[in-house]
Amino acid sequence: MRHPIKKPHTWKPDLKYKSETLTRFINTIMWDGKKDTARKIVYDALEIIKKNELDPYETFETAIRNVSPLMEVRSRRVGGANYQIPREVPQQRRLALAFRWLINGARSKKGKPMAEKLADELLLAAKNEGDAVKKKDDMHKMAESNKAFAHFAW
Repeated sequence: MRHPIKKPHTWKPDLKYKSETLTRFINTIMWDGKKDTARKIVYDALEIIKKNELDPYETFETAIRNVSPLMEVRSRRVGGANYQIPREVPQQRRLALAFRWLINGARSKKGKPMAEKLADELLLAAKNEGDAVKKKDDMHKMAESNKAFAHFAW
């Protein structure tokens, strides 16, 4: 018997920018249920971007767009061998991967407060540079090099 179709989760827009995407980003940054701390980090990072005479929300959106992968490889066992099969990334996973890569890129840097590290990573990603964009490019290269196995995707 089939399972019922799961209805998609709806997000409340964040307080300052009225954006559901920013709410999801804040929830991804959050550790141990400390949402106020996560919200402060994100808003402080956007304020740092604002000091650079850039629109903070537009920069955030551009960074997310630049980091979101279009293709990924998924492992599939065919006839006793594992193949890396390139697949298109669904929109929800695309956002989740972009958030994860941006946050991990910011957390990997040392010696500054998290808000500054996050602002730096967002600015770099908006210019198509930085750790998160490199991660996306690596994933695209893997998908490109395994294009020969695309016929195994069914």
